[in-house]
Amino acid sequence: MSKQVQKQLVVFDFDWSLADQDTDRWIFEVLAPDLRRKMKNLKDEVQWTDLVAQTLRELHARGSPRGDIEGALRVMPFHPAMVRAIKDLKAATAPETTLFILSNSNAIFISTILEDKKITDLFTEVVTNPAEWDSSGLLKLRRRIDPAGPQHDCKVGCSPNMCKGDELEAFLKRQQTEYDRIIYVGDGSNDFCPILRLRKQDMVLCRAYRGLEKRISKEGERDGLKCQVKYWAGAWEVEETFKSLPSTVDTV
Repeated sequence: MSKQVQKQLVVFDFDWSLADQDTDRWIFEVLAPDLRRKMKNLKDEVQWTDLVAQTLRELHARGSPRGDIEGALRVMPFHPAMVRAIKDLKAATAPETTLFILSNSNAIFISTILEDKKITDLFTEVVTNPAEWDSSGLLKLRRRIDPAGPQHDCKVGCSPNMCKGDELEAFLKRQQTEYDRIIYVGDGSNDFCPILRLRKQDMVLCRAYRGLEKRISKEGERDGLKCQVKYWAGAWEVEETFKSLPSTVDTV
């Protein structure tokens, strides 16, 4: 059965999906490569969000000011075609489109970049790890799910700080909207859990050659992946896909 698309939701992971780099790693590659090397060496021993928070404290202890971090974020690769893609999609009169960011980055990294690109207002909500500047200029980062509190029970492989599948379902519940189509733009292995929640008429735009593609290939059929899968390598291809979305979806 075909259905006219009246309302659609587009969910973006941030690192290597909406943006063309990884915020957590980029900061230290630009400002302190030795700390980036330390992170690489410790990544199997320390939970990732905790490791980024720890490394931010080390960077601050060296006297690196807030402006250095903000400056590095503003020059992080972000393809103009992606900016065009989301602006044009949002500007379209039909169907009504909601844009949502679901990311393991953090609130300061994401908001700084969105503000620089002048696209903050396009997004209904950003769900990510909390972060804020303190009076000394330290960027204080913490997990979205406090390690001292109740934990998620995801069996698909989400990291301890966030189950993206649960977060997607919670967003849908908050919106109280029946979306005719959901499009998920992602690249990492932690994007596999939320796309398992999608329906036949939905679509994942999977960045090629990264963790999500590997999981779809190895686990998608076994775990009952229902949505359409379309691969992309450059932002221009996302723009191309957005411009050619059909006005109807097959729900059967």
